[in-house]
Amino acid sequence: MASEEFDSVWTRPKRNRRREQPALSQEQIVAAAIKLLDADGLEALTMRKLGAELGAVATAVYWHVANKDELIELVVDHVYGEIDVPEISSPDEWRAAATEFAQNFRATILRHPWLGSTLADIGVTLLGPNLLRSSDRTLGLYQTAGFGLREANYASTAVLSYVVGLTSAEAATVSKVKRSGLSEQEWTAKLWPAAEQAAEPYPRLKALYAEYTSSSAAEGGDEVFDYGLTCVLDGLEARLRGQRPPDEVA
Repeated sequence: MASEEFDSVWTRPKRNRRREQPALSQEQIVAAAIKLLDADGLEALTMRKLGAELGAVATAVYWHVANKDELIELVVDHVYGEIDVPEISSPDEWRAAATEFAQNFRATILRHPWLGSTLADIGVTLLGPNLLRSSDRTLGLYQTAGFGLREANYASTAVLSYVVGLTSAEAATVSKVKRSGLSEQEWTAKLWPAAEQAAEPYPRLKALYAEYTSSSAAEGGDEVFDYGLTCVLDGLEARLRGQRPPDEVA
């Protein structure tokens, strides 16, 4: 028995053109959905609310997308178009390009805080052209660095996993701060005394918190991200040089 076709907005046959086209375009629907997602998050997005944002009934939206899952595929792919993947021509350029890509990806997730958790939820099932183009160019980056095709995929996955994993937590905090109506510095200053008190019985955490102020903690995201990214890239560079990372040495 033949297997069923994979269920995706990108594989579903296009509707036949009809004499009267819908008043809404797919571009309008995607833009409105991203606006709602950026403002209120994934859970708050419904087809009814999207229709209200567009000044149309939900059935007009359904002409373009069959359900919310298809809508999410479209908005994720659109946002992927914001992520620049540097193209390189020399192996010496790979690390700077990988760093730039990772920083671009992080900035995009922080602009769209729902993106990180969405990517973690849907995994590798996305087939949109922007995502596939980004994946192809990223493979090219690591191949130019000197990795074979399969290991270039492993390297790309390692960096992506780091960025999505860490930045998703950052984005969740961004969303929480936004809902509070406070600035990040104000929110951290409000949280800080409770955090210090909670850490009191734990000597290492207590000592760590003592090294920060609420202000420096609020501004430390870049430093944390850059440190972890450097560690990931150090490991990949060791692979390129044919060295075994220290934790694999017998």
